[in-house]
Amino acid sequence: MTMALGPAQASDFSAPWKDADRALVIDAYEYNPIDWAELATDKRIVGFINKASDGMPPAYFCFGDETETRLCKALWKRHAVAQELFQTRKVVAKALGLKWGAYHLARPGNPVGQANNFINFAKPGPDDLLALDIEDDDPTKWMSLEDAEEFVRHVHRRLGRFPVLYTNGKTARHIADNTYKYRLLSRLPLWYARYKPDIGVHFPMGNWQGYVLWQFSAKANCGRFRCPYRVAGTPNDIDVNVAPMDAATLRAQWPFGGLIDAQPDYLASIPVPLSREAGLAGNAITYATVVASPSFTEMIAMFSARWAEFRSSFQMPAVKTLLRLPRGIAEYVAWTLKEKPSASAVEAAPAASDPVSTASTEFDRGLR
Repeated sequence: MTMALGPAQASDFSAPWKDADRALVIDAYEYNPIDWAELATDKRIVGFINKASDGMPPAYFCFGDETETRLCKALWKRHAVAQELFQTRKVVAKALGLKWGAYHLARPGNPVGQANNFINFAKPGPDDLLALDIEDDDPTKWMSLEDAEEFVRHVHRRLGRFPVLYTNGKTARHIADNTYKYRLLSRLPLWYARYKPDIGVHFPMGNWQGYVLWQFSAKANCGRFRCPYRVAGTPNDIDVNVAPMDAATLRAQWPFGGLIDAQPDYLASIPVPLSREAGLAGNAITYATVVASPSFTEMIAMFSARWAEFRSSFQMPAVKTLLRLPRGIAEYVAWTLKEKPSASAVEAAPAASDPVSTASTEFDRGLR
């Protein structure tokens, strides 16, 4: 399941939210107040992505002293309230015609358990966007990228589709530089977080040709006096995202549940010669892909096939089949007088004419 996302335009990397044709999406967590009536007045808002789960769920049973028990119960109550608020917002957003999405805040450890927690919390429908939030490439505070690979794989096992990857420029660049190691993360649609008006020099174009969402406004760069974009009915610290497409296209491509097309390996490609006129005109060098190096899985499959072929070449040759010979003197005399076959006839006899066979050709000659 792949997605063919075309290369983004240069304007999509420089304050694209100023283009009234570009669709916007907001994402919120449980403490962001939302005035839904006011929010509905902004027609550029196409989608609403809400925080769902956070790491692992709290313990269902509480143990320990009084303080530990009270803390355990408070965490469980917060979890239950957050889940109820999530489902309520989902109903309201869809009633207003907004596309819905959910993201999981990834914590260290147990990627399969976190994936199950995310799915059980969000209860996603087939048209709900899913996102894995990797805040930074620091495995002591956030989910490691190796665990994130397993998280994504388990979501696909259960739902048959993939989440979007939310991360910052530093982590995205690290993944792009190590695509051989992060084969799934490097092919997830990218939800890019950077709070600068221009990201052209920072975007990891070596792997992703564009983003599906760019989180350009948040508490980091939106205050009382200055903000890249203010959404009616939301506070200043609300996260606002821009898509490199109009509202109709975003609705059609939502929820981005596939993998992006694998990019050609420039180490396994050759530059296509340019004419002098094309070079003077400033045309960029293009590359023709050649056969890329096989992956480990492909090498194992190739070795297994070659080994089976090699082993079959040492199988025993087909065994010659003999006509049934007579038993006893009387039968032998009758057989000799009536229908004793010649040696050439025995050699040419079809294999199916007699079920008796032997693997010894010397024994075969001795009988003849």
